[in-house]
Amino acid sequence: MHTNIKLDRDIQCAVLTVSDTRDYKTDKGGNLIITLLSEINASVEKEHYCIVKDDISEILNQLKIWLSQDIDVIITTGGTGIAKRDVTIEAVSSLLTKEIEGFGELFRYLSYTEDVGTRALLSRAVAGTVEDKLIFSLPGSTGAIKLALDRLIKPELNHLVTEIKK
Repeated sequence: MHTNIKLDRDIQCAVLTVSDTRDYKTDKGGNLIITLLSEINASVEKEHYCIVKDDISEILNQLKIWLSQDIDVIITTGGTGIAKRDVTIEAVSSLLTKEIEGFGELFRYLSYTEDVGTRALLSRAVAGTVEDKLIFSLPGSTGAIKLALDRLIKPELNHLVTEIKK
């Protein structure tokens, strides 16, 4: 679906994987995000892909570095569940200027109907703005990543970036 989407602008993206166990060779989620973004010609420079531990300070430190750079969109993966160590949403939410509630609502709806059924209620996936940048926080599963990118993020990225830059 949406395989013919192309960006009408150069959009710089960053990808942050939050995991205590993944490294750059085993990070299927982060690499999938980069691959899916490349399909619409969104740029992810090598220095804009990072893996950090499930730790609020580490997450915030990396996000703040990227928020001070010329990046339009940050996508995080991992740490969105309800386990004690899942703290990505707390870190990201503390930075948001505006939450895009519809993203989380639609993501959970699509997850319920097309992917994991009632397990979708465990997802705390969130999106929002930090000044003139977008942040999406996705679960770590590749199914969730593919669903979010293909059905929600890629089709709307041009529009979202246009709106946030107004």
